[in-house]
Amino acid sequence: MDLSALHIAVIGAGIGGLAVARACALRGARVTVHEQADQITEVGAGLQISPNGYAVLRGLRLSGAVEAAGDRAGLITLHDYRRGQVLRLDLTRSASRDYWFLHRADLIGLLHAGAEDAGVQITLGARVDDPAALDADLVIGADGLHSVLRPMLNGTLAPFFTRQVAWRAVVPHDGTRKDEVRVHMAPHRHLVSYPLRGGTCLNLVAVEERSMWAEESWSAEGDPNNLRARFSDFGASAQEMLKRVDKVGKWGLFRHPVAPVWARERYALLGDAAHPTLPFMAQGASLALEDGWVLAEALAAAPDMAGALVAYQARRKERATRVVDAASGNAWKYHISSKPLRFAAHAALRLGGAVAPSRMMSQFDWIYGHDVTGGRTL
Repeated sequence: MDLSALHIAVIGAGIGGLAVARACALRGARVTVHEQADQITEVGAGLQISPNGYAVLRGLRLSGAVEAAGDRAGLITLHDYRRGQVLRLDLTRSASRDYWFLHRADLIGLLHAGAEDAGVQITLGARVDDPAALDADLVIGADGLHSVLRPMLNGTLAPFFTRQVAWRAVVPHDGTRKDEVRVHMAPHRHLVSYPLRGGTCLNLVAVEERSMWAEESWSAEGDPNNLRARFSDFGASAQEMLKRVDKVGKWGLFRHPVAPVWARERYALLGDAAHPTLPFMAQGASLALEDGWVLAEALAAAPDMAGALVAYQARRKERATRVVDAASGNAWKYHISSKPLRFAAHAALRLGGAVAPSRMMSQFDWIYGHDVTGGRTL
């Protein structure tokens, strides 16, 4: 299709919405983004971009901005919550070194600038209640968990509480840790930390199992003292980070089904609107970036809208489902409660890290080594 003849409306100025807006605009489309928030805020704190997501940012000609704003990951370490390091994986030995830590606001900022530079019109404070009322050839729902477009295509698909609650905070740091993601593992809990903004701060995500329901929200505030109490038996390095928390977000983790229908007529879903994922593979942002690239490419390659939307869903649904399933099955590895089983699992990690580190790093190559751009740049 000739995208220069299309007017595309995007609901949501998040990562996926801004990426697809730039991808379509660079191919000639007239794109309008509708964002209900009055301003872009720092909600969500830090995130990780793995090589598959970075490939899209490179294809969108934003890699320089990412490298200026982000911190390149060089090391992953796993720690027993009391006994110290269990596994050390050097990412510099991997085929691709393009793992990045960014503050969500910084990534949104560079995508926002990139979209506007491509000619996208972005309107803040523009709530969309009825996608059918938008005057556009294609309406893209990139509006997250509570998408207004998803029910139009799929009806109501109820999520279920995973009995896990996550806490998120950003704390000041002295800059000594610039490239390491560290995971502290405990019975029924784990704590992830990694640097942001040149190591001047650390992003903390603490996850605990509990039977009590918690609100599913990115912006619900928690009590820092409650966070510290729930992780008070962690070792000194974790306590050093937790004591610096003065503001913390809290949200319940829910498993949502992948949408059966991603696209129909003049409507398409991407990102969390199509396939919400738990955070245990750090793939939410990267999957949304992949969706945006593939949808724009499908529009350009197909002879008509119907063919483009069929091709988009065909390329994305199976992969997204597999990644979502992998994330859903990953948390238990950090939360083993049986002492003998935890000892055996940690011993196996130590042995694997010593004997076959490359094999341990390659087990998720099907995620990280996937490049939807095929090395192409717009």
